Amino acid sequence: MNWFYLSLLSALAHANSDALCKKALRESGVLTVALVYQGYCAVFLSPLLAFVGVPELDSTFFFTTLLLVPLEVTALILYQRAIKISPLSLTLPFLSLTPVFLLLTSFLMLGERPDKSGMVGVVLVATGAYLLNVHATREGLLAPFRVILREEGSLLMIIVALIYSITSNLGKVAIQHSSPLFFATTYPATLAIVLFPIAVSNSGLSPLTSRPALFGLIGLFNALNTLAHCHAISLVEVPYMISVKRTSLLIGVFYGWAFFGETHLRERLLGSAVMLLGMTLIVVF
Repeated sequence: MNWFYLSLLSALAHANSDALCKKALRESGVLTVALVYQGYCAVFLSPLLAFVGVPELDSTFFFTTLLLVPLEVTALILYQRAIKISPLSLTLPFLSLTPVFLLLTSFLMLGERPDKSGMVGVVLVATGAYLLNVHATREGLLAPFRVILREEGSLLMIIVALIYSITSNLGKVAIQHSSPLFFATTYPATLAIVLFPIAVSNSGLSPLTSRPALFGLIGLFNALNTLAHCHAISLVEVPYMISVKRTSLLIGVFYGWAFFGETHLRERLLGSAVMLLGMTLIVVF
């Protein structure tokens, strides 16, 4: 299976786990679901290590992983908080801001200026964000942007997108200095170990086993997402893989309407599609 189909599989699995996490968050806390997301995933993936084997690991792998883990844990907690308090259709689309942040950090750190396609992409992402709440224009032309500022989940997901602009590249470095399957089978367990004392000190052990079927499905889909993501990203440049994987935001917007009664489906699908197109212009062209 080539990188494109692996990326699509990752997108679908990611969208499914997002919808299941939102369902779980109706009755469970953010830290519990964050731990479930990685812990139950580790239950499925860790046994594969016996077949994968341990490659030769160098100092770059360990240093990169040390940088990755706190960033990933922070992003995961903010991610779950965002989808708990706000509609999927007003949170997931902001993941398309990741390449916009990459343009900004490249300019600030390296002095690299975006080309014409990059600038057009930024405009399209901003236009898509506007279209997500275009119904609010009855309150004024700038009202759709003010809605974003009032929606806590949207703001949290913008922070997550910023973090992901860093971890996407760090993750590829870690994979290059180990192997795709080794990283996929060990990384969720590493995150779960870090999250465990945080979640248990907050709500105890019992919530972690309170909904085994639902939690098991979350872990299964995250396991599929992780395997497909790590394998795809080892086959192609990070921007290409991420641009395909982010189609998950369109699936997530549809799930929000279909399963959670979220409104304004057409404008949010349109806004998400425009943001995705802008993101693709930035990262591919």
